[in-house]
Amino acid sequence: MVFVTEALNSVLIEGFDPSKAEYKEENENEKYWTEIQSAYQNDKVISGILSGFENLKLNDKKEYCGIVRFGEIKGIIPLFESGVDPEDQQAINKFRALSGKEISFKVLKYDKENNMFLASRKEARDEMAEMTLRKIDVGYNIHCVIREVYQGHIVGDIGGIDVTIPVFELTYGWIDDLRDEYKPGDHIRVQVVEIDKENKEVEVSLKPLLQNPFPDCTTRYLKNGEYVGTVSGVQNYGIFVNLEEGVDSLAPHLKFQNVQKGDKVLVRVINVDVEKEQIRTKIVRVLN
Repeated sequence: MVFVTEALNSVLIEGFDPSKAEYKEENENEKYWTEIQSAYQNDKVISGILSGFENLKLNDKKEYCGIVRFGEIKGIIPLFESGVDPEDQQAINKFRALSGKEISFKVLKYDKENNMFLASRKEARDEMAEMTLRKIDVGYNIHCVIREVYQGHIVGDIGGIDVTIPVFELTYGWIDDLRDEYKPGDHIRVQVVEIDKENKEVEVSLKPLLQNPFPDCTTRYLKNGEYVGTVSGVQNYGIFVNLEEGVDSLAPHLKFQNVQKGDKVLVRVINVDVEKEQIRTKIVRVLN
């Protein structure tokens, strides 16, 4: 073994990069088992990549299970231990949405002889939620990892607790579709605005961490003044025109011409309402 080691260190190979010379350790499986057994004995939360799904027989019943792998070792997380409500009609799809992502879990039991263990993401998230609730208070700024993005809201995780953030708590301006701005896995900072410890529910908002453009912006847009803006959204009730970051005016539809998101337009200010933080405009020319 000494001679092999000496040869590896002394042979010269053109284009050889030591940083790329990675070799699997012979006892890699034992290293993983040490981690798994330690997690079980100490009731510790660990993590791994959700790499697949299988229908497995557990307690004489077929169960839909997520799979995490540590080398040759298979970790099994049944749907009822996934942290997703198994009664939800979309439970399997929500579980699948976590595929390829790193998830946290607790080891419930293990079978070293058969190279497998049973785990619970639900128990891990319950413990993480309790820890989060002990540490946060209203007004605290915390990290949020985005899990799901929809047109009008996002769902994020602040530490074992899912939070739903509507679009109006993410910006002072108008965002037509949040899927154009965010994607799953994005990290944002938010502020805690309400806590229900009994039900383990928390409300958060990004807006307190943003600078409110009102009322300062109202000094830059005068009634009957005309300004160039960009169409940021087209709704049945009107057209949103972005004048600057966080400031979108609402204009009525044109009678004889259609505009679309991204069009440059010239608008005339009809009314500025400082109290409601609203600017009403009229499109006087399409500049494209």
